[in-house]
Amino acid sequence: MMLRTITALVFAAAMLATGGAYAQQATTPAAPAPYPLDNIPDKMPWANAYGAPITLQRAQAAINAAVAEANKRGWPLVITVMDSGANLVAVVRMDGAQLASLAISEHKARAAVKFRRPTKVFEEGVQKSGFNYLLSLDDIVGSRGGIPLIDDNKIIGAIGCSGGTGSQDEVVCMAGAATINK
Repeated sequence: MMLRTITALVFAAAMLATGGAYAQQATTPAAPAPYPLDNIPDKMPWANAYGAPITLQRAQAAINAAVAEANKRGWPLVITVMDSGANLVAVVRMDGAQLASLAISEHKARAAVKFRRPTKVFEEGVQKSGFNYLLSLDDIVGSRGGIPLIDDNKIIGAIGCSGGTGSQDEVVCMAGAATINK
């Protein structure tokens, strides 16, 4: 018992001495780096107003263009169009597309319309800029493949694609969005 007590005291003394030596090390604080989020833009970014909801006819035209692009490249994807209120208008699951892509394409379209910007912005914010706080915001998806549909400078909906890599999803979405965004 006495040996254990002495061992414990020696160990505690060693820990205190080491901690004290660490605390006494001289440190020179570096000048704080400018924080990119402290920049205040003159204009509000991504400030397109919401417009009337996309019609089914226009949503189908966007999906048809996206499907044509995906077929041309041999990429089986899921393509979703949401209206300006983030409500589902149309969805297509191409033959061979993975089941998980149904929910993911909806999520991408919903994020693009709710936040009024392509989901690539979130991907770049997290991956390139280290803005991990983005992942704490509701309905964010940090993967490209969601693009707002803009007519007459108003957001009428968004298209989301999933099933390939982010860049594949984005290429197909851009083909669909090109029928609306002119």
